[in-house]
Amino acid sequence: MEPETMATFELKNLDECLEKHLPAEELKEVKRILYGVEKDNTLKLPESAYQTAEQNGFEIKGYSFEARPEELRKPRLVRIGAIQNSIALPTTAPIEKQREGIWRKVKLMIKAAAEAGCNIVCTQEAWTMPFAFCTREKFPWCEFAEEAEHGPTTKMMSELAKAYNMVIIHSILERDMEHGETIWNTAVVISNSGRYMGKHRKNHIPRVGDFNESTYYFEGNTGHPVFETEFGKLAINICYGRHHPQNWMMFGLNGAEIVFNPSATIGRLSEPLWGIEARNAAIANSYFTVAINRVGTEEFPNEYTSGDGKAAHKEFGPFYGSTYVAAPDGSRTPSLSRCEDGLLVTEVDLNLCRQVKDFWGFRMTQRLPLYAESLSKAAALDFQPQIVREK
Repeated sequence: MEPETMATFELKNLDECLEKHLPAEELKEVKRILYGVEKDNTLKLPESAYQTAEQNGFEIKGYSFEARPEELRKPRLVRIGAIQNSIALPTTAPIEKQREGIWRKVKLMIKAAAEAGCNIVCTQEAWTMPFAFCTREKFPWCEFAEEAEHGPTTKMMSELAKAYNMVIIHSILERDMEHGETIWNTAVVISNSGRYMGKHRKNHIPRVGDFNESTYYFEGNTGHPVFETEFGKLAINICYGRHHPQNWMMFGLNGAEIVFNPSATIGRLSEPLWGIEARNAAIANSYFTVAINRVGTEEFPNEYTSGDGKAAHKEFGPFYGSTYVAAPDGSRTPSLSRCEDGLLVTEVDLNLCRQVKDFWGFRMTQRLPLYAESLSKAAALDFQPQIVREK
């Protein structure tokens, strides 16, 4: 089998296709059904942000979600920036040059996010490197690993967070110097003061297709932390964790208002799931979700084999981008491009989280004791499924 491709034609995104072929009134109704919005929620951004994007070759889009006006609480408006990008240099280039190339690219995107008034910015999964875990080769890819708190990427991001007064969440390959120099897939949270707040390690590790990540790191050991920042309570559900509803649920139980899903996922493997999972999590847990995916196809020096019978190949991808934000009421933004670098800016009112809880009552009716008892039984070695059969 040949490595998969997007299609015989390049579909940048669904919106572009709809706008090209549907009359205005039909388009409005189709978008209402697809995105759950009754009116145009496009957010006009400062001209400087558009100029930075145009000058540096990346897409920028803005949208907003409103909440009901309240008498006792002021609106809690927060602007979120989500960054998707391709790598900057071939995977055969020196490691330091590859990383510096991506740094330069993403620093400009963070600059545009600051110009657009973003309070929080999040990168894609393992943003400082190619997603080389498909190869199962330890070298040179392990050289990209760095300390979460004191590594060069966190140092750089801390300076940007302080300069722009924004919280930055960035996802790296972590080297744990205190515990045998082991490697983890980790998201680092930096406050708008520029201080390191903490980290979260990926809870669920894929073993499917070209995703051979367990060769490099195991499941995380940091639980489900929620980071209380000036701009809301934030959590990170890294990539494959989005397939696990319990993972999303635990961040909600710990009080998250925005859960980011920095990812690296490809083509037909997961694209049918992509627009559903983070949106469903937002609905089920009454918080905002931010699904972020890288773009492009990455070619590696040596052929590698897949877990699904494909012939040996060198290319991994295409990563299909399509970054979007979903709200607790089930509405969502359109996606960024499937094939271009991009910055998605979304203004949200965090008051919507409580309003949806009050309206739907999902948290009130979720019956945690019932499921805690059932899950405890299911985890036991002598578990017997509760199946009723005809006698």
